[in-house]
Amino acid sequence: MTTFLVIVNVAFMLLFITGLYIMQKKHISFSKRVFTALGVGVVFGLVMQFFYGTKSEVVKTSIDWFNIVGTGYVKLLQMIVMPLVFISILSAFTKLKLSNNIGKISGIIIGILVGTTAIAAGIGIATSLTFNLEAVQIEQGDAEITRATQLEQKLGDIQNITLPQKMVELLPENPFMDLTGARPTSTIAVVIFAAIIGLAFLGVKRKNPEQADIFAKIVETFYTIIIRVVTLVLRLTPYGILALMTKVTATSDYNAIWKLGKFVVASYVALIIMLIIHLLLLAFAGLNPMTYVKKALPVLIFAFTSRTSAGALPLNVKTQTNELGVPEGIANFAGSFGLSIGQNGCAGIYPAMLAVMIAPTAGIDPFTPSFILTLILVVAISSFGVAGVGGGATFAALLVLSTMNLPVALAGLLISVEPLIDMGRTALNVSGSMTAGLLTSKITKELDANVFAETKQQKAEAL
Repeated sequence: MTTFLVIVNVAFMLLFITGLYIMQKKHISFSKRVFTALGVGVVFGLVMQFFYGTKSEVVKTSIDWFNIVGTGYVKLLQMIVMPLVFISILSAFTKLKLSNNIGKISGIIIGILVGTTAIAAGIGIATSLTFNLEAVQIEQGDAEITRATQLEQKLGDIQNITLPQKMVELLPENPFMDLTGARPTSTIAVVIFAAIIGLAFLGVKRKNPEQADIFAKIVETFYTIIIRVVTLVLRLTPYGILALMTKVTATSDYNAIWKLGKFVVASYVALIIMLIIHLLLLAFAGLNPMTYVKKALPVLIFAFTSRTSAGALPLNVKTQTNELGVPEGIANFAGSFGLSIGQNGCAGIYPAMLAVMIAPTAGIDPFTPSFILTLILVVAISSFGVAGVGGGATFAALLVLSTMNLPVALAGLLISVEPLIDMGRTALNVSGSMTAGLLTSKITKELDANVFAETKQQKAEAL
């Protein structure tokens, strides 16, 4: 009976995929197909959970088959991250798009990422205090205790790493290893490696222009091919979101979400407020925030459903360049740095909220100005160092809590709702990197305002 039900579920998934394919053949817009996939995935997942239950063998086996589409799509995106980052930044040098202001561009992007993370920390603190969140309010079950033990073990691996050591870890000791994504800091290392080669190219161009021209043509050829691969993979986005969203809604523990609803709501209030801050920054820069939302939404939806900032990088960069008018070099720098530095959701809001929740258990008053200012400073600095120890919300939390002399084991209390909160955090991380790219382009006066303002109808008419 189980096998039959699994076949039925897979048949429905294939039916939905066929429907999306027909929509594509009828030239229905990419955004509409993404939203359709999102809605169908939510409904299909809820129906599966209603009939079978979260932990049933039918759901488990069905999701295993769905992962061919969902996880397979994410893996294809991750496959092209390193080649895209490397060749795009190198191409920016060969096209002379970064020759004069690479230091300025890098500094502005990192400044915006870390600065917005400090703001995110302040929002996380304010939200936790407003909702009166405390760690003692959460019951510790077996899952929470196990998670606490794991966090204490991980702390031992990173506790003795200093900030200078973390910064050294960003450098490409073995670029070929970093191109495989072997290290947590591989993406930034590849950016630095590509920039070094780019600078070398500029030096050769001044002394041996003929050789430099040959190299530039080779880079341009590889760039064209890589971009074509990116385009092919991104066409699969609606199918990937369909499978990923089905998995999320079919396997979520809604009882745990209900019990910890206060913490989930508080987290999303903080995430939404920070997203509004992104929009206000764009508005202050003279850019229409609603235009940004409309064009960035497919990227944010993918980041939300997949919970992977790295997987969203190709879609992130393509949207910045093709839809928002950000130059290729700046888009790649912003997207790449945003994977490891100044993540507003994972390294900003999350550790700040945890610190405020846990502080009373250590006899610390989270309302004192000294605690709040210290926490914001620690979060901002740690957000730059997270890349050196593995990245992600867990390591950011460990760094911040240990620096503030708070018990790290209590960070495992939200394990049951972690996936749900992480979806919003990932989307905010990606929005932060896209906002940094836009603001940097505006500051350096390299933003193509016509592309940013261009509507889909105008683009279609131009074609």
